[in-house]
Amino acid sequence: MSYKCIICGKKNMSGNNVSHSNRKTKRQFKANLQKINILFEGNKQKKLVCTSCIKAKKIQKA
Repeated sequence: MSYKCIICGKKNMSGNNVSHSNRKTKRQFKANLQKINILFEGNKQKKLVCTSCIKAKKIQKA
């Protein structure tokens, strides 16, 4: 199972760490995903959903 929201498709983004001397190294910005019980396709399942979808009530909790 990939680390992404099943509702909106939000996933990790890449970017740079920038030091005081302006050196850049790669890093990842992780999506704020929570594993919650929802009604998905008529069944109760535990899925990864982002917090913005939970706050917007785009899912139905089981």
